[in-house]
Amino acid sequence: MTIARPCVYLVTSRRLLSPDARTVNDEVARLEGWLEEAITAGVDVIQVREPDLPGSVLHRLVSALAAKVSGAHVAIVVNDRADVAVTSGADGVHLRGDGPPVPLVRALAPRPGWIVGRSVHDATDAMRHGMADYLLFGTVFPSASKPAGAPVAGIEALQRAAAATATPVMAIGGITPERAAACVRAGAAGVAAIAVFLPEGCAPGALGATRAVRALRTAMTGDSTSF
Repeated sequence: MTIARPCVYLVTSRRLLSPDARTVNDEVARLEGWLEEAITAGVDVIQVREPDLPGSVLHRLVSALAAKVSGAHVAIVVNDRADVAVTSGADGVHLRGDGPPVPLVRALAPRPGWIVGRSVHDATDAMRHGMADYLLFGTVFPSASKPAGAPVAGIEALQRAAAATATPVMAIGGITPERAAACVRAGAAGVAAIAVFLPEGCAPGALGATRAVRALRTAMTGDSTSF
């Protein structure tokens, strides 16, 4: 599966989405509804990043999402859990920066075109892991999802990483529509985020899935008719 450029990439966080939920089932139900809105809005990639979900619950969630986007131009990737990604019908897996080598994971691919992405943090990482299908570079800007004082790479480091490899590099960390435009100018193939897609009021700068997809795509293409 080919990832669109410029790419609008949503990373999930059910805890931020539903801080007052009483049960995991409530969290997952709210997450599914939110992702359905994002799919309808035209997001390109959804990374299911729920590391503390039990494997069986994660598998059911990803299987349901994979069935929902069947035939659509939306890629579902699972953070870290290649086993769940393979067995649930997901489009691929996203590896952490300290994850296993890309070729080792690619050998598990259940079909041609299965996606293997990876997090990177500098230009050297980008060159080293250029055999991935895409790279997620960050943290580019200060982000509310990171602790105070967490390292921030900045736009110039993103530019160096994008120039270091032919592999598409997506920017993550503190992404807003205005910053998305700057990232594309720096050579990014798209942007990834959590907070901007959340319903208004859930986090600073949250726009809701529909508005966020529209605003990010417009900012990156400069075309208000692109959504």
